[in-house]
Amino acid sequence: MTTTTDLIQHTEQIRNLNDKFRKGDTSLGRIVMTRGVTAFLDSPWTAQELMNQIQTFDSFDEANDPHGEHDFFAFDFRGKKLFAKIDYYDTNYEYGSPNPADPSQTRRVLTLMLSEEY
Repeated sequence: MTTTTDLIQHTEQIRNLNDKFRKGDTSLGRIVMTRGVTAFLDSPWTAQELMNQIQTFDSFDEANDPHGEHDFFAFDFRGKKLFAKIDYYDTNYEYGSPNPADPSQTRRVLTLMLSEEY
């Protein structure tokens, strides 16, 4: 039987892994961008600025993170509204992860998109 404490710990594990991944640990997954974001990036410096903003984002609250997993956020970048979404896959990136709290069973994919592409 799953207890409230178990659920809280599970969510904390997912959140911690998502934060670690978002802050630069690419051993946990991949980062992909839509065509709109790619077209918007006009130089390697712009791409680095975007990655810095993602890695330092810390404005999670009940409105944008209702499940406490830090798996979605919206932010402004150079006058555009962008979304960042983390999804959980199996280790072959084929199916959903059986347990997003277990890094041995999960690969994360952070997708960056312009809000109008959603």
